[in-house]
Amino acid sequence: MKYDFTSEINKAFDTLSAGGLILYPTDTVWGIGCDATNPEAVKKVYTLKNREDSKALICLVANQAMLERHVKNIPDVAYDIMDFATKPTTIVFDNPLGIAPNLVAEDNTIAIRVASDKFCQYLINNFGKPIVSTSANISGFPTPKSFNGISPEILKGVDYVVNLPDENKDPKPSSIIKLSADGQVKVIRE
Repeated sequence: MKYDFTSEINKAFDTLSAGGLILYPTDTVWGIGCDATNPEAVKKVYTLKNREDSKALICLVANQAMLERHVKNIPDVAYDIMDFATKPTTIVFDNPLGIAPNLVAEDNTIAIRVASDKFCQYLINNFGKPIVSTSANISGFPTPKSFNGISPEILKGVDYVVNLPDENKDPKPSSIIKLSADGQVKVIRE
């Protein structure tokens, strides 16, 4: 089957711009995404996942420059972690900027990962804003290992399903590391 990468970027971009939800392949697992700066779009993700909005979601950015626009102070160690990580690593930062309030955790932190997947990088770069990336499952149910494992409820609940192949042969959620402004480092998920 032939996939049209540019067409998929454009369709996902249009859906995100309209405040809709996309289902898309990431550098980890298939994800549900939306504009991370749009509180109404973020609310739709929580509703679809049957998840409390007190449980923060992960955002993806295209590059470190975009990260710097959405986090007030990035500790130097964050750059080392991003440069030397051997697998996708999400970092929880203090004091996010320009992110939907219902995406920010109660302790004023945000979980952000610089996307390493080509599709995600192109999409986010074109979109010009971070996008949400949360596993494509109802809260409390297992994360699907492939597109075929995604429930009909999720498939019907998004506005656009990106038509790209399952290229990640060993999908796993990202590592999560919390970096506090005071220099503390805490591993949340290996």
